[in-house]
Amino acid sequence: MTTIDGEVAAGFEPVREAFSANFARHGDVGAAVCVYLDGRPVVDLWGGIADARTDRPWTRDTLQLVYSATKGATAAAAHLLAQRDALDLDAPVAEYWPEFAASGKAEIPVRWLLSHQAGLVALDQPVPLTEALAWHPMVAALAAQRPVWTPGTVHGYHGRTFGWLVGEVIRRVSGRTPGRFFADEIAAPLGLEFFIGLPASERDRVSRMTYRQPDIDLTTASPESLPEELRELVAAWRDPNSFSNRAFAVTDPAEIDFNSPEVQAAELPASNGIGTARGLARMYAALIGEVDGVRLFTPETLASATKEQASGMDRVMVVPSRFSCGYMLPTETNPMTGPKAFGHTGRGGSLGFADPEQGIAFGYAMNHIIGGPNDMRAASLVDAVRKSLHS
Repeated sequence: MTTIDGEVAAGFEPVREAFSANFARHGDVGAAVCVYLDGRPVVDLWGGIADARTDRPWTRDTLQLVYSATKGATAAAAHLLAQRDALDLDAPVAEYWPEFAASGKAEIPVRWLLSHQAGLVALDQPVPLTEALAWHPMVAALAAQRPVWTPGTVHGYHGRTFGWLVGEVIRRVSGRTPGRFFADEIAAPLGLEFFIGLPASERDRVSRMTYRQPDIDLTTASPESLPEELRELVAAWRDPNSFSNRAFAVTDPAEIDFNSPEVQAAELPASNGIGTARGLARMYAALIGEVDGVRLFTPETLASATKEQASGMDRVMVVPSRFSCGYMLPTETNPMTGPKAFGHTGRGGSLGFADPEQGIAFGYAMNHIIGGPNDMRAASLVDAVRKSLHS
């Protein structure tokens, strides 16, 4: 039995039970979950192994890379600038970043970067990874790139490029890198342990990720053997020129080792945020209400940030998706805790979200990257939160 440490408020015991079951039955190795209700923590749990190579235990202070759950933090930074009237989401990106106007992009508004409608999911020529980690070469490549679809007509998940696109707007407007702006204006006031660009001093606290191969390789299965609803998606996976593949091949090499110190130290605002589940939940709690005297979004900013901008079939993920400006909105496969919720998943299972109607903010981080339809860990925790709210 994995030892579970931390605290759970009365009424939220189902979350502890679900968290323990994730280790016993659903593949968790090391993980943490945190839930805030009306600005106060009601669940703060952790357990397991932070590094399977050394058996280093997961502790209260263990940090974890959360992949695309980072996008929710980056979006918060952009909306904070808009709240301060430093950024107009409906203004052309080129107003803040003049080079972006190249190749027919002069009229693309900032809003379309945040809502995955800009058509800049891929590059004609991938950028060497070492240069992409240095920031400016990737930003220059995106400024020169022609959109792969007519902007504003459809949407598709900008899995990697979102961070450089939105991050460069933050940098141009604020004069600070997106990681620095987040650290100064969001993490510091709230005392968050969450970093976009890991300081060297925190390196030894980071958990090491392990990866599980899919039980079945759908890309080698015959089309006739697949359920009809999966055939288009699998066809996209098999096509090296599909948006599904090109969106994650903007660097050379395309595969990025997110365990490496160099990658963790760089600023990749789409995908390399490192922090605690507590940090994720606390940030989302401050987006929807006051936390220890700090509230990040006004009610007007919250409404703007969470209004649906795009929905329907996603040109990259090849499944239905819904986006506001920077946040995923509830779907049948990711209902969160209600129709007003908003947040972001990360590769392999991590999740951060808030539900202003329920007063809930949630963070889950783990080091066993599983993903896919059979990964029930985050969903079981969210189900337990719903059960706790309605018991």
